[in-house]
Amino acid sequence: VGPPIRGVEVRITETGEIIVRQQGLFLGYYKDPCATANVLKDGWFYTGDAGFFREDGHLVFTERVKDLLELRNGEKLPPQYIESRLKFSPYIKDAWLLVDKAKSYPCAVIVIDYENVAKWAEQKGIAYTTFTDLSQKAEVYELIKKIIAALNKDLPQTYRIRKFVNLHKELDPDEAELTRTRKLKRRFLEKKYATLVNAIYADKKEVLVEAEVKYRDGRVGVTKTSVRIVDVGGA
Repeated sequence: VGPPIRGVEVRITETGEIIVRQQGLFLGYYKDPCATANVLKDGWFYTGDAGFFREDGHLVFTERVKDLLELRNGEKLPPQYIESRLKFSPYIKDAWLLVDKAKSYPCAVIVIDYENVAKWAEQKGIAYTTFTDLSQKAEVYELIKKIIAALNKDLPQTYRIRKFVNLHKELDPDEAELTRTRKLKRRFLEKKYATLVNAIYADKKEVLVEAEVKYRDGRVGVTKTSVRIVDVGGA
Protein backbone atom coordinates (compact mmCIF):
# COMPACT_ATOMS: atom_id res chain seq x y z
CA VAL A 1 0.00 0.00 0.00
CA GLY A 2 2.82 2.39 0.93
CA PRO A 3 3.41 4.81 3.82
CA PRO A 4 0.43 6.62 5.40
CA ILE A 5 -0.22 10.05 3.90
CA ARG A 6 -0.01 13.23 5.97
CA GLY A 7 -2.91 13.69 8.35
CA VAL A 8 -3.81 9.99 8.44
CA GLU A 9 -2.99 7.81 11.44
CA VAL A 10 -2.69 4.08 10.84
CA ARG A 11 -2.15 1.40 13.46
CA ILE A 12 -2.11 -2.38 13.59
CA THR A 13 -4.11 -3.87 16.46
CA GLU A 14 -3.05 -6.87 18.53
CA THR A 15 -5.26 -9.01 16.30
CA GLY A 16 -3.48 -7.79 13.17
CA GLU A 17 -6.27 -5.49 11.97
CA ILE A 18 -5.54 -2.21 10.20
CA ILE A 19 -7.28 0.74 11.89
CA VAL A 20 -7.35 4.31 10.59
CA ARG A 21 -8.02 7.72 12.10
CA GLN A 22 -8.20 11.12 10.38
CA GLN A 23 -10.26 14.28 10.23
CA GLY A 24 -13.32 14.00 8.04
CA LEU A 25 -13.72 10.25 8.62
CA PHE A 26 -17.27 9.15 7.82
CA LEU A 27 -19.85 9.50 10.61
CA GLY A 28 -21.27 6.03 10.26
CA TYR A 29 -23.58 3.78 8.28
CA TYR A 30 -26.97 5.20 7.32
CA LYS A 31 -29.62 4.21 9.89
CA ASP A 32 -27.45 1.36 11.19
CA PRO A 33 -26.00 2.28 14.60
CA CYS A 34 -25.01 -1.32 15.38
CA ALA A 35 -22.86 -1.63 12.26
CA THR A 36 -21.37 1.79 12.98
CA ALA A 37 -20.47 0.79 16.54
CA ASN A 38 -18.66 -2.28 15.21
CA VAL A 39 -16.32 -0.28 12.99
CA LEU A 40 -15.98 3.11 14.74
CA LYS A 41 -14.36 3.00 18.17
CA ASP A 42 -12.83 6.02 19.92
CA GLY A 43 -12.44 7.78 16.59
CA TRP A 44 -10.70 4.82 14.93
CA PHE A 45 -12.14 3.07 11.87
CA TYR A 46 -11.68 -0.71 12.04
CA THR A 47 -11.23 -1.74 8.42
CA GLY A 48 -11.60 -5.51 8.76
CA ASP A 49 -8.38 -5.81 6.76
CA ALA A 50 -5.18 -7.35 8.08
CA GLY A 51 -1.69 -6.07 7.43
CA PHE A 52 1.67 -5.07 8.84
CA PHE A 53 4.27 -2.33 8.58
CA ARG A 54 7.56 -3.09 6.87
CA GLU A 55 10.79 -1.83 8.40
CA ASP A 56 10.77 1.06 5.91
CA GLY A 57 7.37 2.24 7.19
CA HIS A 58 5.32 0.98 4.25
CA LEU A 59 1.95 -0.53 5.08
CA VAL A 60 1.35 -3.99 3.60
CA PHE A 61 -2.22 -5.26 3.16
CA THR A 62 -2.52 -9.04 3.41
CA GLU A 63 -6.14 -10.24 3.57
CA ARG A 64 -9.36 -10.02 5.58
CA VAL A 65 -9.01 -10.42 9.34
CA LYS A 66 -11.59 -13.23 9.36
CA ASP A 67 -9.26 -15.34 7.21
CA LEU A 68 -6.23 -15.10 9.51
CA LEU A 69 -4.83 -18.17 11.26
CA GLU A 70 -3.94 -18.08 14.95
CA LEU A 71 -0.72 -19.36 16.48
CA ARG A 72 -0.41 -20.80 19.98
CA ASN A 73 0.87 -17.49 21.34
CA GLY A 74 -2.23 -15.70 20.03
CA GLU A 75 -0.49 -14.00 17.12
CA LYS A 76 -2.31 -14.01 13.79
CA LEU A 77 -0.84 -14.63 10.35
CA PRO A 78 -2.26 -14.32 6.82
CA PRO A 79 -2.20 -17.68 4.99
CA GLN A 80 -3.40 -16.46 1.59
CA TYR A 81 -0.86 -13.64 1.48
CA ILE A 82 2.05 -15.99 2.25
CA GLU A 83 0.77 -18.66 -0.13
CA SER A 84 0.42 -16.16 -2.97
CA ARG A 85 3.96 -14.89 -2.34
CA LEU A 86 5.25 -18.45 -2.60
CA LYS A 87 3.40 -18.93 -5.88
CA PHE A 88 5.27 -15.99 -7.39
CA SER A 89 7.97 -18.59 -8.04
CA PRO A 90 7.66 -20.42 -11.38
CA TYR A 91 8.61 -23.62 -9.56
CA ILE A 92 5.64 -23.59 -7.16
CA LYS A 93 2.14 -24.33 -8.46
CA ASP A 94 0.25 -24.46 -5.16
CA ALA A 95 1.11 -23.71 -1.55
CA TRP A 96 -0.80 -24.53 1.62
CA LEU A 97 0.21 -22.80 4.85
CA LEU A 98 -0.24 -24.80 8.04
CA VAL A 99 -0.67 -23.74 11.65
CA ASP A 100 -0.83 -26.20 14.54
CA LYS A 101 -2.41 -24.54 17.59
CA ALA A 102 0.02 -26.43 19.82
CA LYS A 103 2.98 -24.75 18.09
CA SER A 104 4.02 -21.15 17.55
CA TYR A 105 5.26 -21.32 13.97
CA PRO A 106 3.82 -21.95 10.49
CA CYS A 107 4.81 -24.72 8.09
CA ALA A 108 4.00 -25.25 4.43
CA VAL A 109 2.92 -27.94 2.01
CA ILE A 110 4.30 -27.17 -1.43
CA VAL A 111 3.09 -28.51 -4.77
CA ILE A 112 5.81 -28.12 -7.36
CA ASP A 113 5.06 -26.87 -10.85
CA TYR A 114 5.74 -30.11 -12.68
CA GLU A 115 6.46 -28.60 -16.09
CA ASN A 116 8.89 -25.96 -14.86
CA VAL A 117 10.63 -28.13 -12.30
CA ALA A 118 10.96 -30.92 -14.88
CA LYS A 119 12.69 -28.52 -17.28
CA TRP A 120 14.96 -27.36 -14.47
CA ALA A 121 15.79 -30.96 -13.54
CA GLU A 122 16.61 -31.89 -17.13
CA GLN A 123 18.94 -28.89 -17.39
CA LYS A 124 20.66 -30.07 -14.21
CA GLY A 125 20.89 -33.67 -15.43
CA ILE A 126 18.59 -34.97 -12.68
CA ALA A 127 16.84 -38.20 -13.68
CA TYR A 128 13.28 -38.92 -12.55
CA THR A 129 10.33 -41.12 -13.52
CA THR A 130 7.13 -39.55 -12.11
CA PHE A 131 5.80 -36.42 -10.42
CA THR A 132 6.17 -38.18 -7.08
CA ASP A 133 9.76 -39.15 -7.80
CA LEU A 134 10.69 -35.65 -8.97
CA SER A 135 9.02 -33.93 -6.01
CA GLN A 136 11.09 -35.94 -3.52
CA LYS A 137 14.49 -35.41 -5.12
CA ALA A 138 17.01 -33.85 -2.73
CA GLU A 139 17.92 -31.28 -5.37
CA VAL A 140 14.28 -30.22 -5.75
CA TYR A 141 13.91 -29.87 -1.99
CA GLU A 142 16.99 -27.65 -1.97
CA LEU A 143 15.48 -25.54 -4.78
CA ILE A 144 12.24 -25.01 -2.88
CA LYS A 145 14.07 -24.45 0.40
CA LYS A 146 15.98 -21.52 -1.13
CA ILE A 147 12.74 -19.99 -2.41
CA ILE A 148 11.14 -20.20 1.04
CA ALA A 149 14.26 -18.90 2.80
CA ALA A 150 14.34 -15.89 0.47
CA LEU A 151 10.68 -15.14 1.18
CA ASN A 152 11.19 -15.54 4.94
CA LYS A 153 13.68 -12.68 4.90
CA ASP A 154 10.93 -10.38 3.64
CA LEU A 155 8.33 -11.47 6.21
CA PRO A 156 7.78 -10.54 9.87
CA GLN A 157 9.37 -13.04 12.26
CA THR A 158 6.10 -14.72 13.23
CA TYR A 159 5.12 -15.25 9.57
CA ARG A 160 8.27 -17.16 8.66
CA ILE A 161 7.91 -20.76 7.52
CA ARG A 162 9.86 -23.18 9.72
CA LYS A 163 9.36 -26.49 7.87
CA PHE A 164 7.92 -27.69 4.58
CA VAL A 165 7.17 -30.75 2.51
CA ASN A 166 6.89 -31.21 -1.23
CA LEU A 167 3.57 -32.96 -1.70
CA HIS A 168 3.83 -36.20 -3.65
CA LYS A 169 0.92 -35.26 -5.95
CA GLU A 170 -0.81 -32.27 -7.49
CA LEU A 171 -3.90 -30.89 -5.80
CA ASP A 172 -6.99 -31.72 -7.83
CA PRO A 173 -10.44 -30.07 -7.98
CA ASP A 174 -11.88 -33.47 -8.97
CA GLU A 175 -10.71 -34.81 -5.60
CA ALA A 176 -12.35 -31.87 -3.77
CA GLU A 177 -8.95 -30.50 -2.74
CA LEU A 178 -9.46 -27.26 -4.66
CA THR A 179 -12.34 -25.23 -5.99
CA ARG A 180 -12.65 -24.81 -9.76
CA THR A 181 -10.93 -21.45 -9.36
CA ARG A 182 -8.05 -23.24 -7.58
CA LYS A 183 -8.78 -21.98 -4.08
CA LEU A 184 -7.72 -24.34 -1.32
CA LYS A 185 -10.42 -26.27 0.51
CA ARG A 186 -8.60 -26.02 3.82
CA ARG A 187 -10.87 -28.08 6.05
CA PHE A 188 -10.98 -30.91 3.55
CA LEU A 189 -7.20 -30.84 3.15
CA GLU A 190 -6.70 -30.87 6.92
CA LYS A 191 -8.75 -34.08 7.18
CA LYS A 192 -7.32 -35.80 4.11
CA TYR A 193 -3.70 -35.06 4.96
CA ALA A 194 -3.98 -35.25 8.76
CA THR A 195 -1.23 -37.88 8.97
CA LEU A 196 1.12 -35.68 6.97
CA VAL A 197 0.32 -32.55 8.97
CA ASN A 198 0.74 -34.37 12.28
CA ALA A 199 4.12 -35.71 11.18
CA ILE A 200 5.34 -32.23 10.27
CA TYR A 201 4.54 -30.89 13.73
CA ALA A 202 5.73 -34.06 15.49
CA ASP A 203 9.29 -33.22 14.39
CA LYS A 204 9.57 -36.27 12.15
CA LYS A 205 11.97 -36.31 9.20
CA GLU A 206 9.65 -38.16 6.82
CA VAL A 207 6.21 -39.71 6.59
CA LEU A 208 4.98 -42.70 4.58
CA VAL A 209 2.08 -41.98 2.22
CA GLU A 210 0.17 -43.96 -0.39
CA ALA A 211 0.12 -42.31 -3.77
CA GLU A 212 -1.29 -42.83 -7.25
CA VAL A 213 1.51 -42.42 -9.78
CA LYS A 214 1.26 -41.67 -13.49
CA TYR A 215 4.20 -42.77 -15.59
CA ARG A 216 5.43 -41.03 -18.73
CA ASP A 217 4.05 -43.84 -20.90
CA GLY A 218 0.54 -43.25 -19.50
CA ARG A 219 0.45 -46.15 -17.04
CA VAL A 220 -1.14 -45.52 -13.64
CA GLY A 221 -0.22 -47.32 -10.45
CA VAL A 222 -0.41 -47.02 -6.67
CA THR A 223 2.71 -46.96 -4.56
CA LYS A 224 3.85 -46.13 -1.06
CA THR A 225 6.43 -43.40 -0.85
CA SER A 226 8.22 -41.45 1.84
CA VAL A 227 7.61 -37.72 1.84
CA ARG A 228 10.51 -35.78 3.31
CA ILE A 229 9.99 -33.08 5.93
CA VAL A 230 12.62 -30.36 5.68
CA ASP A 231 13.61 -27.62 8.12
CA VAL A 232 14.10 -24.29 6.37
CA GLY A 233 16.53 -22.98 8.96
CA GLY A 234 17.10 -19.38 9.94
CA ALA A 235 13.37 -18.71 10.37
